[in-house]
Amino acid sequence: MTVLELLESRRAIRNYEQREVEPEKIEQLLIAATLAPNDKMREPWNFFVIQGEAKKRYEQVAYEYLEERFPSKPKLIESSIEVVKKTPTVIMVACDIASNEADTIDNEYAVCCAIHSMWLAAEELGLGFVWRTRGVGLVHDNRSYQFVGSPEGKKMIGTIFLGYPDSKELETMKEKKRTSFKEKTVWL
Repeated sequence: MTVLELLESRRAIRNYEQREVEPEKIEQLLIAATLAPNDKMREPWNFFVIQGEAKKRYEQVAYEYLEERFPSKPKLIESSIEVVKKTPTVIMVACDIASNEADTIDNEYAVCCAIHSMWLAAEELGLGFVWRTRGVGLVHDNRSYQFVGSPEGKKMIGTIFLGYPDSKELETMKEKKRTSFKEKTVWL
């Protein structure tokens, strides 16, 4: 499969089969991430793989977050937690905070590239992947830092939900629609 074919077939997958992702496949995703471009070879990425008992603790932290954030929406809380429970693997991704703002921003961009590299590798490996930043992704909540051990000098960039795609979701996916580059490009 070519890179363009991978990009065309890549989708956000939110529902998974109830089977674990093999450690070797997770390692392949992490290798793909570390091949991403990054300024001055700072390699600013940090990965926190969450499975098994750690995932049960993550579910509890996400539940507490949702209860606090949406106290009058119990159905939203339950459906969101159900998604977390049915996700076999969660990977939180952080970047290094540099000594200056410009380098920190470059680090964030590099980590975004690393996550995208993981997404393409997941597509090639037959894995479903969604990059979350809000809600149960906990990226914008301090609990995410506490959950991974309060590392100093890190900024959460994304939480990846990963697993084997549920076949029903694949069957009902809509065709990917994108605005043509022609409408978004100025040739100078």
